[in-house]
Amino acid sequence: MAHSMNSNLKQLLTTDRPFLTDGGLETTLVFHEGLDLPAFAAFPLLNDTKGRETLRNYFDNFLQLAQQNDTGFVLDTPTWRASQGWADETGFSSEAIDRINARAVSFARDIAAAWGEKGVPVVVNGVVGPQGDGYVPGQTMTAEEAQEYHARQVVSFATAGADMVSAVTMNYVEEAIGIARAAKVAGVPVVISFTVETDGKLPTGQGVGDAIALVDAATDASPIYYMINCAHPDHYSAILGGADWTARLGGMRANASRMSHEELDNAEELDDGDPVEFGELHAAMMRGLTGIKVLGGCCGTDHRHVGEVGKCCVKGHAHAA
Repeated sequence: MAHSMNSNLKQLLTTDRPFLTDGGLETTLVFHEGLDLPAFAAFPLLNDTKGRETLRNYFDNFLQLAQQNDTGFVLDTPTWRASQGWADETGFSSEAIDRINARAVSFARDIAAAWGEKGVPVVVNGVVGPQGDGYVPGQTMTAEEAQEYHARQVVSFATAGADMVSAVTMNYVEEAIGIARAAKVAGVPVVISFTVETDGKLPTGQGVGDAIALVDAATDASPIYYMINCAHPDHYSAILGGADWTARLGGMRANASRMSHEELDNAEELDDGDPVEFGELHAAMMRGLTGIKVLGGCCGTDHRHVGEVGKCCVKGHAHAA
C-alpha cells in the first residue's frame, strides 16, 4: 500500500520552524469541559454532533495559535484509545472501532481543509495509543504480537488517508517496534513517542537513547522521528544535553505538572502548572536541540501552555530557506 508524502508533511520534515500541535486533549475534556470519558477515551465524541463540535472548538483554539505564530500544525486524531483491545471497555464492537478510526481521519481532514484555506499547513496524524496502560508496562507484548495487534488501526488510518501515524505514550520498546513495522507494511510514515518517569527513563528503566537505538535497529530506522511525551520538562531535560540520539528527537509534548505518573493517576484535581514557566522551560531545552519539528503539550496543558511555547520557541525561529 504505497503512501506518497504530501507537501505539508514534507514541509514539517524540512522546515527549521517547528509546527505546533495541541495540548492534553483528554485532561481538557475531563477537567475543563466536565465530560466523562470511560477508559479515558475521546473517540466516542466523534459519533454525535455535540461531541464533534466540542472537539472542533478544542482544536480550533490551537490552530489559531499556529496561525498567529505563522507555523504549521500537526492535527491528531482523538484515537489514543481506539484500538481493538479497548473495544469491551469502551462499549464498541471491533467493526465500530474500525469505522470510528476512518471517521477520525475524515473529521481531521475537514478541519485541515478549513485551516489550509487560512494559510495554515496541517498534517493529519493518526494517533495510536498503547495496548495497555499508558504509564505501566504491565502485560507486555513481543514485537510480533504488537505488530499484529496494532496493524488493524494503522491500516484504518492509512486507508482513510492520514498523512502519518504516531505511536503515543509508548512505555516499552517491543510495542514501539511492532507499530513501526505495521506502519511500514501499510506504507504510512510513522513517529514513535516514548514516555518517561521522573528520572528521565522509560517505565522499564531503559534510557530513551537506548530505546531509540533498539527501535531503529529493528526497523531499519523507519520512524521519521521520535518524540517524548507525558512527562514534565524537569523529568527529562537533563538527558538531552549533548547526546547523539537527540538528533532523532523531533518533538516534545510535555505535561504541565511535575507530578509522577502515579500521582497524576490518583489526582482528583487538574494540576495545570504555570504556562509561562512551561514556555520558558521549552526555550531552555530547545537551545541544544536542532531537529525539533513538533511542539505541543500533554496532560494538564491547554492552549495557554502551547501559546507560551509558541512565543518562546517558534517566534525566534527563522523560516526555512
